[in-house]
Amino acid sequence: MPPAKTSHGPADVTAATQKWRMLRSLSCGNKFENAARAQGATLVAGVDEVGRGALFGCVVAAAVILPENTRIRGLRDSKQLLRKDRERLARLVEEKAIAFAIEEVDVETIDRINIYQASRLAMTGAVARLMPQPDHLLIDAMRLDLPCAQTSIIYGDSLSISIAAASVLAKVYRDQRMRELHEVYPQYGLASHKGYSTPEHLAALEKYGPTPLHRRSFRPVAQFRLPWDAPSESISTDTATVPAEGGAC
Repeated sequence: MPPAKTSHGPADVTAATQKWRMLRSLSCGNKFENAARAQGATLVAGVDEVGRGALFGCVVAAAVILPENTRIRGLRDSKQLLRKDRERLARLVEEKAIAFAIEEVDVETIDRINIYQASRLAMTGAVARLMPQPDHLLIDAMRLDLPCAQTSIIYGDSLSISIAAASVLAKVYRDQRMRELHEVYPQYGLASHKGYSTPEHLAALEKYGPTPLHRRSFRPVAQFRLPWDAPSESISTDTATVPAEGGAC
């Protein structure tokens, strides 16, 4: 008689778990930085953003220029790191970097131009603040309207040390902003979910309604009337779907 089948095969693993395992298997190194230098670049900057899928607060981008062949053990996509490791690695990045910069784009701008364009605006602003200016950009699956040479890398924050460094700086910065804003709006649980669409956050939205710092153009927020809205005001949600992922904030 054949052995009983177990329920631990690939078909029983969720898509999210499969993606997480795949990302964990990727190696974060200097391959793309070295390729850019082989083409003549001398100052290669990694660029990434965080907060794109959140319902609350700003979107934040960072840009980082690291010295050639930098190695920082354990550095990888910020979403795969524990808070204590992210904060330790952020300090190392800041110590080793030739230059780094952080830029945030506020909720009002996100609602006015949409989250995709706001993310690009934050990235462009972070690059503009770098001194010295880079001559090649490595960007996580995006291109910017800048004259600088660029390489767009899918899963870049898991493959490029410079993009991973930017990811860590941006997340540490934004998470700290969310903890600060938790003191202003404690009933929403921002310190734990950082403004993302968790059951706790959605329940708080239903109970208390949105704050001025919730993204009104995102459908889970727009379904609730804001207490200061005029009766005739309506919020368009034609392009307000929360992305598939995860000024003042």
